[in-house]
Amino acid sequence: MTIVWLVIVIALAVIEVMTVNLVTVWFVASGIVALIAAYLGASTIIQLAIFVILGVLLLLLTKKPLEKLLNKTNKHKTNLDRIFEMEGIVTEEIKKGSTGEVKVDGKRWTAIADKTIKKDSTVKILKIDGVKLVVEEV
Repeated sequence: MTIVWLVIVIALAVIEVMTVNLVTVWFVASGIVALIAAYLGASTIIQLAIFVILGVLLLLLTKKPLEKLLNKTNKHKTNLDRIFEMEGIVTEEIKKGSTGEVKVDGKRWTAIADKTIKKDSTVKILKIDGVKLVVEEV
């Protein structure tokens, strides 16, 4: 049975490396523990119980905190992220259903809005839709 556990652990590790979504890493760990149990002579039922119970427990107890930690450390701001929540000046009137132009952080951007905004008005950047800024008047 040790060979079976070894194959399972390797297969799950390969799946984890290919997906990189923290899908099977807990079952790799529980598979290693089941492999050790098999090596020590535990019955097949105990090995399966260790694999399933430990895998589910590890998944439930560590997935959320680990995802939070990974998301926090992997978040790098780009130049585009800087302009969110910034204010800009309308340099070309933005008409509802049509584009206009906004100057933000020294750069000119094509902008759209839910309503008409006059030239020289101050706007707040809500998001980026493709290559256009979505703005609202301040």
